[in-house]
Amino acid sequence: MTEKKLGGQTAALACPPVLAGWANVVGQKEGAGPLGPYFDVVAQDDSLGQPSWERAERLMQQQALSLALDRAGPGAPQPDWLFAGDLLNQCIGASYAARAHGLPYFGLYGACSTLGEGLCLAAMTLDGGFGARAGVVVSSHFCTAERQYRTPLEYGGQRTPTAQWTATAAGAVILSRSGRGPKITHVTVGRVIDLGVTDANNMGAAMAPAACDTIAAHLRDTGRSPGFYDLIVTGDLGRLGSQLLLELLERRGIVLENHADCGCLLFDQKSQDVHCGGSGCGCSAAVFTGYLLTGLTEGRWNNLLFCPTGALHSPVATAQGESIPGICHAVALTAPEGV
Repeated sequence: MTEKKLGGQTAALACPPVLAGWANVVGQKEGAGPLGPYFDVVAQDDSLGQPSWERAERLMQQQALSLALDRAGPGAPQPDWLFAGDLLNQCIGASYAARAHGLPYFGLYGACSTLGEGLCLAAMTLDGGFGARAGVVVSSHFCTAERQYRTPLEYGGQRTPTAQWTATAAGAVILSRSGRGPKITHVTVGRVIDLGVTDANNMGAAMAPAACDTIAAHLRDTGRSPGFYDLIVTGDLGRLGSQLLLELLERRGIVLENHADCGCLLFDQKSQDVHCGGSGCGCSAAVFTGYLLTGLTEGRWNNLLFCPTGALHSPVATAQGESIPGICHAVALTAPEGV
């Protein structure tokens, strides 16, 4: 049997799955940002005509997954497995959305890194021969996140300079063992890293150490240099977290000259008041299924390392004075052959 484990945290996929279809649904603010042309559906109202914010987020997941399935091939077999998650308690956005599709379902919680977690698990599942197709869908919504993690919108609380704006967005990807499209060649599963940050309004600082740890582990396990990748993209670190990541990596002798961050890409820092940038499961999901995968399929990049990050805290833990653990998963992708 071929040994697929590289080093301590990375799996090299012997049968790299293909990304056969993908789609996204975003809110008004996201659609008005610099990546607006890359989004499939821009909601005219962040409620999406639903009676609650939570139902709106659920509908975004359903729409994104339906679009991705259509693009993966009308009439093609349904996915064998669905990996889905969100930021809500008990993952109700994902579980209620999954109810509408009737697929075998794994509910995931990795905070804002959930898309990376889902891609890792789906890719390894298909590489292992456990099915031919798998779906991954995640979401976040500014209003549901504010209600759960901070204060209701009606409270009108002031945002600190280090705070980030939770994206109203959903992204879905369909993976297949065969076909043509970008391929996932390696996955590096992150460790939970906690350097003692307790400020829930400074998640970039809480997540940066985890991003540093995972990127360093991926490079060490694969023997690759940062320059192997045309772009190394983190998720949701924002401006402050991205700066901290580069500093932490430099302490390890790793210099990234090809780094970008989904939290910085999603919004216009000058014209849109998002403070340190975007966050939420939907932030990296929308950027990945829009801007990044478009670039891969058009030949803008040949090798991409996608590293979404997450802050694994809760309102209860924060109220009790707990520090904020971080997580980051890395997914290595190559452009379609012939691009």
